[in-house]
Amino acid sequence: MLRSVAFLLVTACVTALAKEPTQTPDADAKFIGAVGCKSSSCHGGAGEKRSQYMTWSQKDFHTRAFAILLDARSARIGEAVGVSPQSSARCTVCHSPFQSVAQTRLTSTARPDEGVSCESCHGAAEPWLRGHTRSDWTYATRVTAGMHDLRNLYVRANACVACHQNVDADILKAGHPELVFELDGQSVNEPRHWRDDDPAIGPRSWLAGQAVALREITWALIKSPPDQRSQLLDQQSALVWMLDKTGFGNDLRKFSAFPGIQQRANEVAESAAKWNPTSDSLLSILQALAASDSDFQSGQSRQAAFYRALRLTLGLERLSVALNLSPKIEKELNALRSDVQRHYDFDMAAFAQHLRAFRAKL
Repeated sequence: MLRSVAFLLVTACVTALAKEPTQTPDADAKFIGAVGCKSSSCHGGAGEKRSQYMTWSQKDFHTRAFAILLDARSARIGEAVGVSPQSSARCTVCHSPFQSVAQTRLTSTARPDEGVSCESCHGAAEPWLRGHTRSDWTYATRVTAGMHDLRNLYVRANACVACHQNVDADILKAGHPELVFELDGQSVNEPRHWRDDDPAIGPRSWLAGQAVALREITWALIKSPPDQRSQLLDQQSALVWMLDKTGFGNDLRKFSAFPGIQQRANEVAESAAKWNPTSDSLLSILQALAASDSDFQSGQSRQAAFYRALRLTLGLERLSVALNLSPKIEKELNALRSDVQRHYDFDMAAFAQHLRAFRAKL
């Protein structure tokens, strides 16, 4: 997971047609903490451009990321794997990111119990905090000063996937929920403190997110012992299969697991972040995914089929939303969602039947 943070410090594209702002990494930049954003004249007030801190502090589940490490469930997980959740980097790297930062880069106001706060996503604020609201600072100026280029969906996906996809096998076995990264749906469920006016933001987020999820799963396979690779291999296979159906990853099958799939998945993510789909192209992908019921046949393992069905259902949902089809096919989508709640009792035949019903309703 730590490795993925490096992808935030890249040269990124604001739009397909705009000049690229250059991200300037500063290894010594200091973190200020959320207190640097909470003033009522900044992001702690009222109105569209001044309420971001209030939205985060009052509604965002990321504020509870550290507190979760103090509950009974986390204590049981920690005991099972032999760590203290509140202090072990295996937990705090995602639940309390400031604990993974060198003390020399933390000001006195940067508190580890903030959980996942402003700078976890936007970058250490010291170089740009005072200047980023100036009228003569463009977006490119802010990015050059060190603020992360989150308008670029490739950068945005990388900011999230490191903590929303992979969990070590022993922590999963101890009771940690399994994570499945899907950038579009998770962004929609987030209490937003930003604007996305682009009508294609949904499918673009979904596709870029699935590609970076594949990259991360492939990376996790590299460091996993052979006896802990079964689920990861099935997850990797499911994403390769689904991206092949979209046409973006139709060459993924020819690559070896590493470094080929990892590198190719990263290229797909970069392309997806600049994708400008039409309604016809989205409908074509939706129909191709919906016509995959024959890929759920007896003979394949239940676990492998489950992960394939799970990724497929997430894709059908996000594309249906983008095409404003959800009300028409909500009943069929709900049946598919119900099918993929648990892998241990997944019914391939029932899923294929529900998938045919979904396709018939399109």
